[in-house]
Amino acid sequence: MNASMYTMSVPVFARMLGNLSAILDKLAAHAEAKKIDPAVLLNSRLYPDMFPFTRQVQLVSDFAKGCVARLAGQEPPKWEDNESTVAELKARVAKTIDFVQGFKPNQIDGSEERPIELTIRGDTVKVSGHSYLATRVLPNFYFHTTTAYAILRHNGVEIGKADFVGRA
Repeated sequence: MNASMYTMSVPVFARMLGNLSAILDKLAAHAEAKKIDPAVLLNSRLYPDMFPFTRQVQLVSDFAKGCVARLAGQEPPKWEDNESTVAELKARVAKTIDFVQGFKPNQIDGSEERPIELTIRGDTVKVSGHSYLATRVLPNFYFHTTTAYAILRHNGVEIGKADFVGRA
């Protein structure tokens, strides 16, 4: 398999989002077993100046959907960041998977040189599609996915590396 823009984005995002959905199931099971209000875990952070778990999941979703839309030359959808339950986060993750999987290889491949314009903290930045995917989206996508995982692991949810990377 060639490492095309499509294969480095859509399948990667879909797989990791699916893993994140399974981790959300483990969050719910842990909260029920330990008689912990799930909101405690959803609002947990690794450090006071970091985003809570819920926001980490929203950002994972945003990076995935934003990336494939921009690579395909489309405006990314804007979704409200109002999820406050495990079920709502699972629905957002499922919606994101459906969105990214709705793109076909011919919509994404060939976008290596497509100009991507972003506004980051008030500054406009222009990068190529390849640079956008490789140096901006994938690092951020994995950062927020890892941070969500670490928040739950830190709080005693029984998850391991296989939950993060998925099985076969």
